[in-house]
Amino acid sequence: MTRDKTDFWVGLFVLLGAIALVFLALRAGNMSSFTFTPTYRVHAHFDNLGGLKVRAPVKSSGVVVGRVSGISFDNERFQAVVSLELESKYRFPVDSSVSILTSGLLGEQYIGITPGGEDKMLAEGNTIQYTQSAVVLEELISKFLYSSAGSQE
Repeated sequence: MTRDKTDFWVGLFVLLGAIALVFLALRAGNMSSFTFTPTYRVHAHFDNLGGLKVRAPVKSSGVVVGRVSGISFDNERFQAVVSLELESKYRFPVDSSVSILTSGLLGEQYIGITPGGEDKMLAEGNTIQYTQSAVVLEELISKFLYSSAGSQE
């Protein structure tokens, strides 16, 4: 091979390696799912978020229908406020409920939406009333230990 051909193949290999690194960085940061589809924002209040993070998926029946767009704290209610960006093509009744769920035993946390039965649909800026906070494994273990210690006396 000539030097020009060798330089070309080395350059191509380096370029593919850089593209692979960018792809892995986006996947690791959960940022590879940017979409340009129209969305609407709704809010939900939770007592405990567990390890929920911004950009976590919002799923209904196992299908990703949106992402967590923001997490803040409400000083009036002393609860966490989660902002959800739902894709406009997915509509949910106003009496739908949201739960913080975990993928597997110790996997990432996500929001699960269970549709309600109302005819009126959620719109931009609505607040979902029915929420279920994250199940924290440490709290479950401590409750179990305290209850079993109390029953042995």
